[in-house]
Amino acid sequence: MRVWINGETLPDATAPAVPVTDHGLTVGDAVFEAVKVVDGQPFAFQRHLDRLERSAAGLGLVGLDIDDVRRGVAAVLEGDPIALGRLRITVTGGNAPLGSGRGTEPPTVIVVASPMAPAAETTAVITVPWPRNERGALAGLKTTSYAENVVALTAAQQRGATEAVFENLAGNLCEGTGTNVFYVVDGELRTPSLASGCLAGVTRDLVLEWFGGREVDEPIAIAAAAEEIFVVSTTRDVQGVHRWNDRDLPAPGPVTTAAAKAWRENESALIGFDR
Repeated sequence: MRVWINGETLPDATAPAVPVTDHGLTVGDAVFEAVKVVDGQPFAFQRHLDRLERSAAGLGLVGLDIDDVRRGVAAVLEGDPIALGRLRITVTGGNAPLGSGRGTEPPTVIVVASPMAPAAETTAVITVPWPRNERGALAGLKTTSYAENVVALTAAQQRGATEAVFENLAGNLCEGTGTNVFYVVDGELRTPSLASGCLAGVTRDLVLEWFGGREVDEPIAIAAAAEEIFVVSTTRDVQGVHRWNDRDLPAPGPVTTAAAKAWRENESALIGFDR
């Protein structure tokens, strides 16, 4: 694992790096991006940087220098290229007094790179009983306040699944802990709109751009009973769902297979630091 923090490359990923009073550590006051790495190059890099800036602005973090982030990414990716990996870019509220109030220190910027294994072609998911709040202050922002996801994902793993799916307060399908959800009804590919409170996933946006689909907000039960279901994310690309709760599905189905094919045919266009 390669680590860069505030302009310094660390020789050891386990070395002390941030103060115990960093606001990202004490209260989760931070935003982040996970970026796929292919042959030593970031994928859809500019889109991730744009979302990082939107998340920081939505959280009220000031002082983010995107050029500094670019330098950090270049630093952790130099040397032996990572064939397939993941970048984690984190920006915190910086050193601050204990409590919710921010201090006056500049943000802490952390970049980490590590290899990852390819995702399986299909997976199992479950529905969890805790709703997303589509009207909350953090709705649609990619923040590090992920404890809710940790609880949900643990519940999924205890039932032999790799993802947990949330409805929102309206009872409509929202998203997974780290994925966007697509499903097929009467041959039509659908996914929740951003009004559902789901994250504006980079992979979600690209599937809609490269393959198509309709954004619609409807009860989660409709999605759970769909003909086909797949989830998408930076680390999964397009991944078919072969089981939702106790219901088995054909996976990957024909629409999922076609969407994955469109993904593979277009992916190379967005590999690189200037893409």
